[in-house]
Amino acid sequence: MTTDTLQQLTTNALATLADALDRGHSDALTTTLRAMSRFHRYSFGNICLIASQRPDATHVAGFTAWKALHRFVRKGEHGIAILAPIVRQRRDDDGEPWHAIVGFRTAYVFDIDQTDGEPLPELASATGDPGDTAAKLTAAIHAHGIRLEFADNLGGALGLSCGGRIELQRSLPPATEVLVLAHEFAHELLHRGSDRPESRDTRELEAQAVSFIVCEAVGLQSLAPTVDYLHLYRGDRDGLAASLDRIQRASATIIRALEVFPEMDRTR
Repeated sequence: MTTDTLQQLTTNALATLADALDRGHSDALTTTLRAMSRFHRYSFGNICLIASQRPDATHVAGFTAWKALHRFVRKGEHGIAILAPIVRQRRDDDGEPWHAIVGFRTAYVFDIDQTDGEPLPELASATGDPGDTAAKLTAAIHAHGIRLEFADNLGGALGLSCGGRIELQRSLPPATEVLVLAHEFAHELLHRGSDRPESRDTRELEAQAVSFIVCEAVGLQSLAPTVDYLHLYRGDRDGLAASLDRIQRASATIIRALEVFPEMDRTR
């Protein structure tokens, strides 16, 4: 596929999503959020491309990456086309090198179902059991310069984002603790700058969507969305695209942190 074709596919995917929301159906948006949980290393545009070409994809990688994992793409399989940046080195006025994206090219990835070989390592989590996810989230929050404090009573709230500080209800069930930590962390990442959405409802839905994606990514499969994501869309397609981009970036930041930080003790 050409890059123009892929860019048109991305545009069409967003239009299809918006059309579904125009008709009052939010299932398509929930499906998109689930795709973000599986493909957090990819941009929102590439997530749309993967989902539109192979909706049942669960784990994708390039041909060489699969070989490194001792898995091999079966003969005759067709790749999933995505857009990869073309990066060139430039120099600033002082002669210091920097890298700039000068365009995009078509690249191909393959779903695990298109490969054979050794099984992938199992994720260290089980359905409904977040394992050490809360400890890793705590470490990531601290690494972003955000204080985490525990309280016995937050006036009915389970967590609060206070701008550089998160307050968490003490002694929450483990899965709920992960959900609330991810929700408040998302607020800290997304909604403390001048570019935050004006609507409080939109901010809450974005944070809820991020927490949903993070929980899906760590294996809390029994957790269902607790809000109707239809309300994230208010007839403004540009606004919807901006929200989805913010959701993708925040959830990717949190999920990457969970892959990096070891389990850490917490002081309550």
